[in-house]
Amino acid sequence: MTTPQQYDAIVIGSGQAGNPLSMALAGSGMRTALIERTHVGGTCINEGCTPTKTMVASGRVAYLARRAADYGVHTGPISVDLAKVRQRKRSIVDTFRNGSQSRLEKTPNLDLIFGDASFSGPKTVAVRSKDDDQRTISAKYIFINAGTRASRPKLDGLDSVPFLDNISIMELDALPDHLLILGGGYIGLEFGQLFRRFGSRVTIVQSVSQLLRREDPDIAEAITKILQEDGVEVVLNARATRVSQLDGSIQLVIASQDGSKILVGSHLLVATGRVPNSDSLNLAAADIQTNEHDFIKVNGRLETTAEGIYALGDIKGGPAFTHVSYDDFRIVRANLLEKKAASTKDRQVPYTVFIDPQLGRIGLTEVEARAQGRKIRVAKLPMTSVARALEVDETRGFMKAIVDAESGLILGAAILGIEGGEVMSALQIAMMGKLPYTALRDGTFAHPTLAESLNNLFAAMDSIH
Repeated sequence: MTTPQQYDAIVIGSGQAGNPLSMALAGSGMRTALIERTHVGGTCINEGCTPTKTMVASGRVAYLARRAADYGVHTGPISVDLAKVRQRKRSIVDTFRNGSQSRLEKTPNLDLIFGDASFSGPKTVAVRSKDDDQRTISAKYIFINAGTRASRPKLDGLDSVPFLDNISIMELDALPDHLLILGGGYIGLEFGQLFRRFGSRVTIVQSVSQLLRREDPDIAEAITKILQEDGVEVVLNARATRVSQLDGSIQLVIASQDGSKILVGSHLLVATGRVPNSDSLNLAAADIQTNEHDFIKVNGRLETTAEGIYALGDIKGGPAFTHVSYDDFRIVRANLLEKKAASTKDRQVPYTVFIDPQLGRIGLTEVEARAQGRKIRVAKLPMTSVARALEVDETRGFMKAIVDAESGLILGAAILGIEGGEVMSALQIAMMGKLPYTALRDGTFAHPTLAESLNNLFAAMDSIH
């Protein structure tokens, strides 16, 4: 066998943890290899945040254009050029990806290697290129940032039907006549509302009693009503049992308490979750353990069960967000290069669902807080009571905050409203600084802004006895 090429560190996957980590390691003087299977940038830049939010922006323009008369502005007929939307998306993705790759290639001590990685021993990795050439490399430290991919549910007939996932749906150049969506999570809702705004008929099928199953019921109910107002058909408590293709149409059989029903559409988007890309890594060769769902087991320092090997980002399970992956990088950098004692323990995990209006979320939900037996107070304010929302005629949704009844500290918040993610971030900063809710209730915010509504949100809670 050929002697493995020796590095100080190997990073598998150039996602939102792998890229900055590989550059930080190389910058510290460690000879580093970064292995990437397909595209630099990981899911976020190539198939996730960047392209989807680019397309969502086009959907919002179409939505506002159709509502122009509400603002006293009159336009002609509205049509969507999906090929142009796709090209705009591709251009932005290419810019982000190429910029990242250029920075990596210019980094001293860093080798960017394209190919499929798999462990061939405790500290050795085999890399097979697209040309089927193979090389073996070795290092004291190995970092796995290989991400996840769309899952395929066990659905009778799915293998014989041309279905879409979160990647292929963004490559369509013509609008679906009727888009059927399996799954009522973030991906299903964002694409559902988007293609409805583009002009497609859309039906979302969710197997449980509410959309976004981890949110409070009142949030989920309000989101359902918003989507229905936009013309999206939402089917809850319905399990898909079979799918087939007939005369160019997709026939989806669903079962509910009311019996079986056949939905007929032109396209099918499967958005039923994600699975880790751990199955191709030959983790057993390095004695790296996974959980029952094949996510890599890590401790609070992101160390796997194998010494000197770490896992970062989505492949370790937990919240699958870009900002979590980037924070994983910061934890590893702090511990390995700066000799600190950083951990994932008690890490705040904010997120935004980019439906319109947005859902910004941080901390505990009301259901979670009550399940923990906490004494809480709940602040709620409809967006119809927010001056800025009225001025721009964007009054759908409401604000909600969970407050500890004894300390007055904010435990969590859900902002379903225009720029909900930005308003949520203001509450997160208050939580980071351990400010009581009264600091926001009595704070002086610029008028008229959305942040100013935090005065009224908490004042309304105090007025309830």
